[in-house]
Amino acid sequence: MTGGAGAASARRVGFVGLGNMGGGMAANLAARGFKVAAFDLSAEALARAEAAGCVPAASAAAAAEGAEAVITMLPAGAHVAAVWREALFPNAAPGTLLADCSTIDVATARALHAEAVARGFVAVDAPVSGGIAAAAAGTLTFMVGGSEAAFARAKPLLAAMGKAVIHAGGPGAGQAAKLANNMLLAASMVATCEAFALAERLGLDPQRFYDIASVSSGQCWAMTSYCPVPGVGPASPADRGYQGGFATALMLKDLRLALEAAAATGAETPMAARAAELYESFASEGNAGLDFSGIMRRFR
Repeated sequence: MTGGAGAASARRVGFVGLGNMGGGMAANLAARGFKVAAFDLSAEALARAEAAGCVPAASAAAAAEGAEAVITMLPAGAHVAAVWREALFPNAAPGTLLADCSTIDVATARALHAEAVARGFVAVDAPVSGGIAAAAAGTLTFMVGGSEAAFARAKPLLAAMGKAVIHAGGPGAGQAAKLANNMLLAASMVATCEAFALAERLGLDPQRFYDIASVSSGQCWAMTSYCPVPGVGPASPADRGYQGGFATALMLKDLRLALEAAAATGAETPMAARAAELYESFASEGNAGLDFSGIMRRFR
């Protein structure tokens, strides 16, 4: 299924959720020869998917009919649960692979997996890392939760949309990995912004500080791959006025999910809690749509 159009031309995939992430993912599947039956509540998103080679479906239920796999990419757990229970379970054929690539809470992911398996489906939770650019380029990283057999079934399909497909563990493990990863990213981005702001106040040129810190013990992904200072490091949303990338509202959503999981398991996450407070404040000031690295503006 990853060997190009010839390998995938007969495979029908349903795709529900064609937003900033899902639209690029569905387009990549179509480009690699899959027959993608796509659905979204937005007529504009559906039109973009059709232009990219997908076949518009009248509903989520219609997208599931006759599909060998159905992918969901939706805003929250409530949306995923509604689509799986109301559209996929009644209309997909037994044995269909159901792969949720949304970022949702672990409890909902595990509950839906159990319900799907009980109905004869193959299920995985497969949230992604990489953002809108990676979704469009087909270079996402997938963190997959499910049985070994389910992972083996899902891997070729997911590999058509990404550069890495990693088995995180059993049901819900993909979501657990995603929440822990984004919690770390949020906290490290705040710390990176603080460091640049302090360096500037101490009279250091941002580029000089980057040149030093990027090869020293403070080096991290938030600095060297996604620098929050315009004109420093590789191109990032900072160079576009913090437009595009990973919206602050979405990072805040992931942080809240991580904090809920921490509370449920008794884990101490003081850095994540403070990061969430800072992002809450930043979003409330009209910045919810800006890339999360835009929080640099708070410290400069």
